[in-house]
Amino acid sequence: MVGSVAFDSVKTPFGERDRILGGSATYFSVAASFFTNVRVVAVVGDDFGPAEEAVFRDRQVDISDLERVPGRSFYWSGEYGFDLNVAETRDTQLNVFADFKPKLSTAAKATPYLFLGNIQPQLQVEVREQVGAKLIAADTMNYWINNTPEELGEMLKRIDLLVINDAEAREIGKEANLVRAARRILSMGPKRLVVKRGEYGVAMFTGDSYFATPAYPLEEVFDPTGAGDSFAGGFMGYLAATNATNEGAVRRAIIYGSVMASFNVEEFGCERMRRLTYDEINARFRELRAFSHFEEAEMPPF
Repeated sequence: MVGSVAFDSVKTPFGERDRILGGSATYFSVAASFFTNVRVVAVVGDDFGPAEEAVFRDRQVDISDLERVPGRSFYWSGEYGFDLNVAETRDTQLNVFADFKPKLSTAAKATPYLFLGNIQPQLQVEVREQVGAKLIAADTMNYWINNTPEELGEMLKRIDLLVINDAEAREIGKEANLVRAARRILSMGPKRLVVKRGEYGVAMFTGDSYFATPAYPLEEVFDPTGAGDSFAGGFMGYLAATNATNEGAVRRAIIYGSVMASFNVEEFGCERMRRLTYDEINARFRELRAFSHFEEAEMPPF
């Protein structure tokens, strides 16, 4: 996983936390670690200490490729209202992340599964060129979509799978209709498009198939920060664990990704994920599968 390790200050209607560990690489790797071995490529500053290291080490996440440089780590502060799908950014400080140039060890370059987190598309391309993985997936955001469209286009040509939310899909595809936007994105390079739709679930598009699943219904959502990255971690972690990328495996991976995201939002930061058990994951997987199961039947005559 190539992405960011950051400190977040988050306020929601249900509480507030100051300078908790966050970032795409953090949420992704913790979620993926329940399925497979994970190696993180990111950069942190002097403020990243033993307490932050413990979040990774407790889950046996390999941080030997985590670059440490003088300065302060990436920092984000945001606030959510009762619409937890939308965050208002109060402050963003790139700090050491501003000059991040991913450095991949020999072991990192040999990975069979690569996830390119939300970083500059040019950096995503540079990393992708160093790795001959079996499956290469990526994320992006509206800032890169609007400000670096050519670089984003080059990145899309080089990946197998794109994981983004529905607003980003419409922006890239330049279509208000999600289905038409998806078809246009697929024509740009990726073989699969996975669209995160928040509380409405997930949809997957390929050239000849479509799959959708609801989100797990939660009564309590404390902090949606990192939900998309936790989804990606569960999704990629399952595929790596099974070493399969066929249609059936990808559909099951979407369910596991949704399960991991649902646990992530139940508490602030990685608090819930650090207490998570395999029994809880498997029980919620079975529940989510049952929610959308129905028996085949013939339409009765009128």
